[in-house]
Amino acid sequence: MKTIAHFRWWIVGLIALVTAINYLDRQNLPVALSEIRKTIPISDSQYGLINSLFLFAYGTMYAVGGYLLDRLGSRKGYALMTLWWSLANMLHGLVSSLTGLGIARFLLGVGEGGGFPASAKVVSEWFPTRERSLAFGLFNTGSSVGAVVAPPLIALIISVLDWRWTFLLSGGIGIVWALVWLRIYTVPARSRLITEAERVYLASTVPVSADPKPAIRWVDLFRYRAVWGVMLVKFFPDAGWYFFIFWLPKYLNDVRGLDIKGVGTYGWIPYALAGLGSLASGWLSSFLIRRNLSVDLARKIPLGIAAALLPVSLLITDASLTLAILFFGLAMFGHQAFSTIVQTLVADLFPSQLVGSVSGLMGLAATYGAMLFSLVIGFVIEQYGYGPAFFISGLLHPLGYLLLFVVIKKIEPVTLLPITQQPIPNSLSA
Repeated sequence: MKTIAHFRWWIVGLIALVTAINYLDRQNLPVALSEIRKTIPISDSQYGLINSLFLFAYGTMYAVGGYLLDRLGSRKGYALMTLWWSLANMLHGLVSSLTGLGIARFLLGVGEGGGFPASAKVVSEWFPTRERSLAFGLFNTGSSVGAVVAPPLIALIISVLDWRWTFLLSGGIGIVWALVWLRIYTVPARSRLITEAERVYLASTVPVSADPKPAIRWVDLFRYRAVWGVMLVKFFPDAGWYFFIFWLPKYLNDVRGLDIKGVGTYGWIPYALAGLGSLASGWLSSFLIRRNLSVDLARKIPLGIAAALLPVSLLITDASLTLAILFFGLAMFGHQAFSTIVQTLVADLFPSQLVGSVSGLMGLAATYGAMLFSLVIGFVIEQYGYGPAFFISGLLHPLGYLLLFVVIKKIEPVTLLPITQQPIPNSLSA
């Protein structure tokens, strides 16, 4: 089989593509909601509950999926997760009740929960530290691409067919991706598509343990301060992010009076800015490392800039439609810039054998935070409108940024020692 130059960047392209599919699948419901409600009545509080079911499953499988990925490996684990969520997504198109929709949404979360830990593990296997944030930025851009494509594509499918076909068609795309992934993916040392020059380069720059199994027990991860740090840094900001992506189409319909075509016309713009945030943040962090800044500063500077953008969401409710879309976009640019670097932290702090597990725990904390927020926010919006929701969401990223300095302090590799040795550096006892 012919080798491919710079094959690691093709790998990033593949995981960016599946991340786009992942977000397209989860955006089907929010974008198509106004049409679905013509068949299945859904109140604001019920919609918040359905989102919480998804987030509960998603967050739980973030941790469980990360654990499984560290044992199954990136190839089999990623394919399994993608097949599961694709079939669950197709199930949405077959239900006819609120209960059925809730079950389908829960099952979608079970599969999608393993996606980002899998991507983080792949990046840790294929990229050295100085390229890692850019690689994370590129694959994380896939989430914005999927969300950008979702509003106009779903509006088109509904206008030609009906809302059920949006789930059936996008689910089929995921199944095709999983089959391609099984065909071509493996780690660099065993890949038939990588050039010898790239294999040598990666062997000299990406640490690989002789034992592919995790260096410590999963339960012992909780003894490390850095693990709690990445969980807390994601816990608050992701609540704001999921509020934006789940409620943006509904807000445009309820408050701004846009129908499905109007949502398709305007709804993609904030996600396009979110994609630019992923790229800009990943590029800036890698650029700072090339300028000889420490990894600690090269990660904290983009995080600080990103967190400072989120308070613009406080201006949305009193703005014109054009400015509201712009403020949505700046807030989502900031989140994806923030998220790209936070995901990179796991690979900076821990060896590749543990990246899936730690990323999973981080995602569990983040998604459970979003789940709790989603449970409350539907009732808040029913009683008080969108103003309080935007106010709270705009302050969560600055809070997460402050916690980085309090809990993690300095971004550097964690020293792992057997449980019998005391004290453990960077542990909770430190």
